[in-house]
Formats: sequence, structure tokens, C-alpha cells
Amino acid sequence: MRKPGSTERTRVAAPATPEPSVGAVFGEMARHPAHYFVAKWNWKSALTSALIRGVLFFATNLTAGFRAASWALLLQFAFRAGTSGFWGAFIQAMRHAQPRWLAGLVVGVGLSAVVHGLELLVHWLGGTPELKRSVAVSIGFTVVASFFNLYIMQRNALLVGEHAQSLARDMAAMPRLIAGFLVWPFTLLYRAFRPIEASSIPDEE
Repeated sequence: MRKPGSTERTRVAAPATPEPSVGAVFGEMARHPAHYFVAKWNWKSALTSALIRGVLFFATNLTAGFRAASWALLLQFAFRAGTSGFWGAFIQAMRHAQPRWLAGLVVGVGLSAVVHGLELLVHWLGGTPELKRSVAVSIGFTVVASFFNLYIMQRNALLVGEHAQSLARDMAAMPRLIAGFLVWPFTLLYRAFRPIEASSIPDEE
């Protein structure tokens, strides 16, 4: 038992850091752009996005010939290798922003609109033959990929910098993360419509 007058202090657990609002995250990115978009440039997103989307553009342009498809692949690979690192950094910064629905809307709609506007311009200037079909496929993929990246980054996958793990470990966790992502919408619906008395059940981390 501690004696009266003792200078010993009882250790109290530090309170959890509150999750930032979407506006606060935008404010931090505006004040520290080098930290978010240079130091935390997400090379994992750049690499995976460039590879997957390059293949998509190659496949959708094969009807115009192998040479045209190869050119579309190279254009898309170069564009995505340069931009998807910033895209991934943005999603990583937004992964804990509140409210979650607004963060998802910003990532899935707002960011996608900006990126695909640039993508359309690059491929129009580059003369991609199946331009409309290629960009349409890319937009569909982006909507799903944006929400998927937000989901897995909330679970510390595909991150760079703090809390990051190796790309090999990220890839090893993908089957579990994909399975979780597929049931995620149903989990959200359950939480939205579950009985009030069940609302005390802790959310998934």
C-alpha cells in the first residue's frame, strides 16, 4: 500500500487518440503536402495498380491489334505508376476519417472523378483506339478498387510508413481480406438495421 505523502503516482492509461474528421484530414494534407504525398507516396499502390490496369487496357484494346494494345498498356502503366502512389497516399490518409460514409464517398467518387479525368486526357492525347471502352472498364474497376483499398488500409494492409508491413505479407493476407470485403456490405446493412438493444456490440476493428 502506498504511504501517505508518497510521491509515487498511479499510472493511468492514455486516452485513445480520437479519429479525425474528413475536414481535418484535408486540412492536414493542405498544411503538410510533402509529408502525405512525398514521404508517404504509396509505392505499393503504384506498383499493383499499374500492373493490373495495364493488363486491363491491353485486353480491351486487343481488337485494334497487338501493337495498339501494347501501346495502350504502356501508356496506362506509365500513367498509373506516376499517379497511383498519390492516390494510395490519399486513401491511406483517409482510412480512419470520420464519418466513414463521407470518407468512402470522397475516395470512391471524388478521387475517382479526378483521376479518370486525367486518365481520359492522357489516352486521348496518346491515341488509344478503344478509348471509351477502356476508360469505362477502368472506371468500374476504380469504384470497386477504391472501396477495397480503403477497407484493407483500415486493416493495416498495403500501407507505407508507420504500421506498414512487407508487400509479401500484404499479398499473403489478401485472400482473407477479399473474403472480408465481399461480406462487408452485408455487415454494414446489419449494423444499420440491427435492434437498438444490440447496438452495444463493439464494431469490428
